[in-house]
Amino acid sequence: MRTRRLTVDPHAHSAGSYDATGTVGELLARASAAGLDAIAVTDHDAIERSLRAVELAPSYGLLAVPGVEVSTADGHLLALGVDRCPPAGESFARTVERVRDRGGVAVVPHPFERLRHGVRAAAVDDCDAVETYNACSLLCVRRRAARRFAAERGYARVGGSDAHTPAMVGRAYTEVVVETTAAASEEVPVDAVLDAIRRGATRARGRRTPVHRFVRKYATNARLKTGALLASQGATLTRR
Repeated sequence: MRTRRLTVDPHAHSAGSYDATGTVGELLARASAAGLDAIAVTDHDAIERSLRAVELAPSYGLLAVPGVEVSTADGHLLALGVDRCPPAGESFARTVERVRDRGGVAVVPHPFERLRHGVRAAAVDDCDAVETYNACSLLCVRRRAARRFAAERGYARVGGSDAHTPAMVGRAYTEVVVETTAAASEEVPVDAVLDAIRRGATRARGRRTPVHRFVRKYATNARLKTGALLASQGATLTRR
């Protein structure tokens, strides 16, 4: 068994999310340019582009972990290592069960940030990891609270860019220490990354997004969300 240290951005969005831009290829190209070893495309309640990233990643010299950001009844949850979306709208606890049943790990993204659909502490009965560094979190107090919560509960700590544009990929990431039989020249299996998270062999790294980019991100998100809502309403009226 060999030990290898990898850098992974486990939280990035493509145009498969209503509030994001960028193709899978653009995300992978940026991850490679940023010097990452792996990335997870985690669109909101959609997994098609994440599975496409798994197929394309080797041509960029990367490993891609399949995943999705699930909208639970209590807030968002990252499901890493799954190949199907858990149903949206179920309780946090039930969604964690579904993720684990499918061989994945359950990670709490941007915890306690209610404006970003973060899960409240009281709703977290169990999970595999907590995102203690989210590059799009504006307030340091939230990151401190997340670190404290993870330490008190014994959860692994991860960092993620929460990128909604390709340029943001890798701004925050996770160092994972994997145990694998793969040679140095061979690709590490996804399961080894998931196991490292379960073991807590992780370290959150990153840089905070500048305020002007934060404001631009949310302005863009609002525009895209409004466009998606209008398109949905238009489709409903057409069916009628």
